[in-house]
Amino acid sequence: MKNIRRILLTACLGGTLMALAAGCSDTADWQLRPTKSDLAFDHMATTWDEGIPLGNATVGALVWERDSVLRMSLDRTDLWDLRPADSLSGDNYKFSWVKNHIAEGNYLPVQQKFDWPYDRDAAPSKIPGAALEFARMGGARQVHLYLKNALCETEWENGARLHTFVHATEPIGWFVLENVPDDVAPTIIPPVYQKDNANALDPVTGQDLARLGYEQGELTEKDGLVTYHQNGWGDFSYDVAVKWENRRGKCIGVWSVTSSLSDDNAADEVEQAFQRGLKEDYATHLAFWNEFWNQSSVVLPDSVLQRQYDNEMYKLGAAAREDSYPISLQAVWTADNGKLPPWKGDFHHDLNTQLSYWPTYTGNHLKEESSYLNTLWNQRDVYRAFTRQYFEKEGLNVPGVCTLTGEPMGGWIQYAMSQTTAAWLSQHFYLHWKYSADGQFLKDRGYPFVKEAAQFLENQTEINAEGKRVLAYSSSPEIFDNSINAWFKTMTNYDLALTANLFGMASEMAAALGLDDEARHWSDLQRQLPDFDLDETGALTFAKGFPYAQSHRHFSHAMAFHPLGLIDYSQGERSRKIIDATLKRMEEYGPGWWCGYSYSWFANMKARAFDGEGAYKALRTFADCFCLPNTFHANGDQTASGKSNFTYRPFTLEGNFAFAAGVQEMLLQSHTDTIRVFPAVPAEWKDIEFDNLRARGAFLISAEKKDGKTVSVKILSEKGERLVMISPFTGEVIDRPTKAGEVIVIDK
Repeated sequence: MKNIRRILLTACLGGTLMALAAGCSDTADWQLRPTKSDLAFDHMATTWDEGIPLGNATVGALVWERDSVLRMSLDRTDLWDLRPADSLSGDNYKFSWVKNHIAEGNYLPVQQKFDWPYDRDAAPSKIPGAALEFARMGGARQVHLYLKNALCETEWENGARLHTFVHATEPIGWFVLENVPDDVAPTIIPPVYQKDNANALDPVTGQDLARLGYEQGELTEKDGLVTYHQNGWGDFSYDVAVKWENRRGKCIGVWSVTSSLSDDNAADEVEQAFQRGLKEDYATHLAFWNEFWNQSSVVLPDSVLQRQYDNEMYKLGAAAREDSYPISLQAVWTADNGKLPPWKGDFHHDLNTQLSYWPTYTGNHLKEESSYLNTLWNQRDVYRAFTRQYFEKEGLNVPGVCTLTGEPMGGWIQYAMSQTTAAWLSQHFYLHWKYSADGQFLKDRGYPFVKEAAQFLENQTEINAEGKRVLAYSSSPEIFDNSINAWFKTMTNYDLALTANLFGMASEMAAALGLDDEARHWSDLQRQLPDFDLDETGALTFAKGFPYAQSHRHFSHAMAFHPLGLIDYSQGERSRKIIDATLKRMEEYGPGWWCGYSYSWFANMKARAFDGEGAYKALRTFADCFCLPNTFHANGDQTASGKSNFTYRPFTLEGNFAFAAGVQEMLLQSHTDTIRVFPAVPAEWKDIEFDNLRARGAFLISAEKKDGKTVSVKILSEKGERLVMISPFTGEVIDRPTKAGEVIVIDK
């Protein structure tokens, strides 16, 4: 299993395996802790994307019913078809070749080489695992996801009951069915990889799995254990196993999914789970989730936002671990509909992965955030090879759309092979350092990664006739889609903001390490860049001559404001005017072509502008209109209420996690290194509190507001950094040294 922490507890000793199972797996004290934010329904979902989600960042499950049959869709993060994209090779696999075609005005060959194969070819792609199905259980009368327990409970009209959970740290899931006939048994339902007339659809709708060309796998049953082995492309394979026992009206079992990319074996995993026993496994499962929920909490006066926020943080706990792969488009909940997942379930670094980790910083989940940084760090050699081959430059850039192992997948190359992808990803190394105040991380990983990314952009940029450092051709996701017009001949505000921010981060990090010459070098490069382009109203544009004059889902033009903070309200009147004009432009052209994540992102922007009412409105729209009943973000407006022209429902996660970050931005901000408590809450929010939210400088902050007034603020200084804070009582600046471990109470 890929770096998942092993917890092997032998709860019972001696006897046969069956005796162990009987002694350890018969019952468990579920210790159910219901909350108002739990998912609770009087029926089971009838589609996979509305199922109850369970997961541990390596394996996952969705609990629903198909044709009135209980179904658990099983998934694993490293189930991938990793065959190379044929078009990403040859003498023309170079950005210089692309630039020549742009200059000649002949862009069709570029589209044919890079764009079309992504849409046409089934692989590379994330692939699903399998499903478990049980006999018809009758009509469900209650389905309940206990967020605190990470456990799904279902009751049926006939008295049958299910408790099921994905273990927090092992690649297995447990299920306990009660009040059922003694012959009830799960059946492994594998994906259909062999059939006639496999459909070739677009990457959003999803291509038929049969287009992968696999031979159908084999089911084997032996000694009460059922396994399924599926060969994929090349030497890749995966296995599914389920073991269960029937006794006294109960069916108790364990399933596992393992991949040839790991050292796990599905059959061994379920056998070991039976040896440990249900009681011990559930105890370690609860221990993890208790620790997770103790990291931070918020209490909001709006029940809709409270429910959505708690579910987003639950999904974060189910999708991220310190040593897991990063959160992909659907994480451990790949589509179970006979097709490839939307957008192949890949890693989109032009927005999606970045937004998915926004709530880890203020939310005090840096351990979960480390999954992102660890993978980026471990795949540097892959990125360097890509950079040398495609860009023909030294340094490090990252494919904007890539596989599990970091290889490029093609697509709209302005973004799938953007020149500034690594610049945006570098911000997460910088944020980890700022929020953790971890000097060793800065030295060992933070600055080295940022430095290599900065070296690439130093090599990739050039000095123009005006003496400014620019990119020869520039882009802005996803303006003008994949046409030749998507290449701008002046530097876009998107590429400019990321480049300026990268050089600025490199300078600050080098200075913190005492590398003064390097700090000056990066600062000098930053000063060589042009100014941000503004329209006649003072609003940020896409590029010179291209104002924000159309509704668009990706706020690439406003990166300098959020999330980069290069332009901020704290800088004075000129910056405030730019921000206000930019937000006004976006509202004037409306949300016609926004997705759900656009509303989440816009809420973060409104909070940064201290507009609590605006942030609240955007977050409510997201929760009310762009989420399925299980709170999954479905991209399009599901209410047909005109909140977007997009009404489709491909499920992706970045909108969910950006929502959580938006709530946090309303409650606590520290992006200027000055802490603000309750900076952007609506006037009608009278009673609010939060516990252990994290600020830059490694400060953990708890605060409460009653009857519209702040009544308490408590600060724990983890590392003894200097505290700079705007007093929520007087508005004065508090500026004082702290000691590591010191608790500070701010009062009137």
